[in-house]
Amino acid sequence: MANLSVGDMAPWFECRTQDGATLTLDDLKGGCTVLYFYPKDNTSGCTLEAKSLRDGQ
Repeated sequence: MANLSVGDMAPWFECRTQDGATLTLDDLKGGCTVLYFYPKDNTSGCTLEAKSLRDGQ
């Protein structure tokens, strides 16, 4: 996969939601979407960063 830069269009993808439903890039068209990737679950830095995205800070 090629590296992305700020402002690039997201490549097409398909993934599963927490409820087991399929989600694709096409499902997100027409709105603002943030794809957030992090290196390790349940670490203080990642948790704080995720909360700031959730809270719009």
